[in-house]
Amino acid sequence: MKLPSQDAAARPPEDTSHRVRLPHFSAGPLRQVVSRLLLALSVMVLTVVIVYTDRAGYHDNSDNHVDFLDSVYYSTVTLSTTGYGDIVPYSDSARLSNILLVTPLRVIFLIILVGTTLEVLAERTREQYRLNRWRSALRDHTVVVGFGTKGRSAVQTLCATGLRKNQVVVVDPNHKVIEAANAEGYAGVVGDATRSDVLLRAEAQRARQFVIATQRDDTAVLVTLTARQLNKRANIVAAVREEENAPLLRQSGADAVITSASAAGRLLGMSVQSPTAGAVIEDLIQQGSGLDLVERTVVKAEVGRSVRDTDDLVVSVRRGHRLLAYDDPDASPLQAADRLITIVRAPTPSEE
Repeated sequence: MKLPSQDAAARPPEDTSHRVRLPHFSAGPLRQVVSRLLLALSVMVLTVVIVYTDRAGYHDNSDNHVDFLDSVYYSTVTLSTTGYGDIVPYSDSARLSNILLVTPLRVIFLIILVGTTLEVLAERTREQYRLNRWRSALRDHTVVVGFGTKGRSAVQTLCATGLRKNQVVVVDPNHKVIEAANAEGYAGVVGDATRSDVLLRAEAQRARQFVIATQRDDTAVLVTLTARQLNKRANIVAAVREEENAPLLRQSGADAVITSASAAGRLLGMSVQSPTAGAVIEDLIQQGSGLDLVERTVVKAEVGRSVRDTDDLVVSVRRGHRLLAYDDPDASPLQAADRLITIVRAPTPSEE
């Protein structure tokens, strides 16, 4: 097997926790904690200013004198409700400022600290609840291994044909890639997809299909073996760089193997020979615009009719495990269990 020299998808994972990450668009927890700490510090500074300004109205049992350090000390123990009693307000103005200013600041300070703790706990509980609900609802989804150019394009094509974003789980060893997937609305798992525990976090055993779009062929083989071991019924489509590695992918359990380098080369050659034909092929594989190549079931009115009598332009007929060309004598008449590969015009936004 030929192995490319570099592969971002095969590097050791940057996040060893292999956590599932669901799309989340609120401010990060670190930013929230920092902002609350700054607010608590502001309350502390304001209290120190109030006490130091009226320091003549306070009494220190140690030296009968309250300086700046004593003001900071008194503010700290007061806001934290410790209250040792070694520094006390004795003048009317000091006691009034404690009632009207220091006490409300103490309450605000406690609310900030306790509120931060409660919010962190609530956020963890809420995130765990979201994760549990996501796991219980996830069925017949699509697992995409590798979210580079190939993986992202595959997901965009699937979504253009009707797949919902909440039915896609991206697996990649790079946490920044998973963050990018989250930003686009996809759930993600950080980790090495050649490991079964990582794929299990993506609920691979209940997936309907796998898209394996790693950069290295050996990585694709290992991921395919792991995915097939966990899920015997899923449809697995894998991409390889070298055509000589395609049979190995099929032996590993892949239902379809796309040779990316050869496919791109053939399209290049076709475009050189006939730029128009190349443009048509590129249009066909780009879902949602111009002409689309789609697979559909035979409708009741088409059963028993010839391939040429259908409303759509039929390219091939899939009958069981056989793929029949449109001009194959066995393709007609159509049967109820057949599936048609047809060329249709993509719907315009107004038609949708």
